[in-house]
Amino acid sequence: MKNLIKYSGIALLMAIGYQAQAQDVDVLVVEDENTTLWDRSLPNYRYPDQRGISTFEPNKDIVYGDFEGVQVRLGGAFALQFQGLDQENTANTVHELGKDFNLATANMTFDILLAKGVRVHLNTYLSSQHHPEAYVKGGYLQVDNLDFISEGLASGLMEHLRIKFGHMENNYGDAHFRRSDNAMALYNPFVGNYLMDSFTTEVGGEIYFFNNGWLAMGGFTNGKLNQSTVGEGHTSPSWLAKIGYDKQITEDFRFRLTGSLFHAPHNNGRGIYLYSGDRAGSRYYNVMTGPDGGDGFRAGRINPDLKNEMTAFMINPFIKVGGLEFFGIYESASGKKVSETDDRTFNQYAGELIYRFGATEDFYVGARYNTVNGELETGDDVTINRFNVGGGWFMTKNILTKVEYVNQEYNDYPTGDIHQGGKFNGFNIEAVISF
Repeated sequence: MKNLIKYSGIALLMAIGYQAQAQDVDVLVVEDENTTLWDRSLPNYRYPDQRGISTFEPNKDIVYGDFEGVQVRLGGAFALQFQGLDQENTANTVHELGKDFNLATANMTFDILLAKGVRVHLNTYLSSQHHPEAYVKGGYLQVDNLDFISEGLASGLMEHLRIKFGHMENNYGDAHFRRSDNAMALYNPFVGNYLMDSFTTEVGGEIYFFNNGWLAMGGFTNGKLNQSTVGEGHTSPSWLAKIGYDKQITEDFRFRLTGSLFHAPHNNGRGIYLYSGDRAGSRYYNVMTGPDGGDGFRAGRINPDLKNEMTAFMINPFIKVGGLEFFGIYESASGKKVSETDDRTFNQYAGELIYRFGATEDFYVGARYNTVNGELETGDDVTINRFNVGGGWFMTKNILTKVEYVNQEYNDYPTGDIHQGGKFNGFNIEAVISF
């Protein structure tokens, strides 16, 4: 399998090169420090390096330049952690953990300019905790200009609008912009993601409006993580929306505040994946897992398990003053499974304070506190608390090393649950390369 992936990758690169020669396509594999072609030719784009830090939805850039043919940018990301965690629970049924390296993870991305203001994005996980084999995460078509249909078509309107469609990461909340996406861990100042990790990839579409710092988004998905036409009526569309304000008020002061909504009316038991859609796996390998089961590849995360109906909303403030930045989460998810008659609710709170320093903010230190409380299907009210402290160094804009200490505790879980009296703590060191 490894050789198959390797040789398939070589064949793919050869094919790209052949197509570039045959069809006069520019393949932008590397980007010189002084090159402006990338910025001009692929607008509305989040840099996959240090320049993408604290970017949420890419700005609406209406200065496109001339379209000079299809351009392809091949990018990638690699991440490796050294984990040193200890864990325990009441029944002493969790694995004893050692100190060693986790499986290295890798992503491969394509960003392709197809027309003026029109590009496609594709992301493939080459290796992840849950899938050591390669598979496609998802992709989308993004339209910021309609000149490909007719020159100047709705140009005034398209100065403010964006259209996205695909089998893609859905834009619910702002937390997913600061999480580690398998090997793409450069945007995350810590090693782990949030406890209730809102992330899923489903077929759908989103329409955006931008105007002088204000943004609004409305979208839908078909409600399925794994696509199938079998079983008519088993799912209904899920709906999502976001509204907010994001403004660089002065050179040293940026303010952003958004509110997001996700609603899945019913799924007839097939599942709602907003909090279980990440198939790559957790950064905290093997925690709260033992010989008889446990969290598995989603180790350390909290899934409210509202599989049939769910409504969730998230409020996110982001403030940056000089090198000091704060990011927060208030989130609530309510719903039920097919077997339940009454709704249950889970709430999440998180606060993250980061200080970036150095001539180009190449260094940072920070802390994050994250807590979740909610009602299990058993009726038990539980609370999970996590505290992170750490720092990082951008050795170049494409290479990040970071270290963190984490402490997580599970409270009030029922007898017999692997999480009863559960806790883990220790350190993680992570190296990330992204380009």
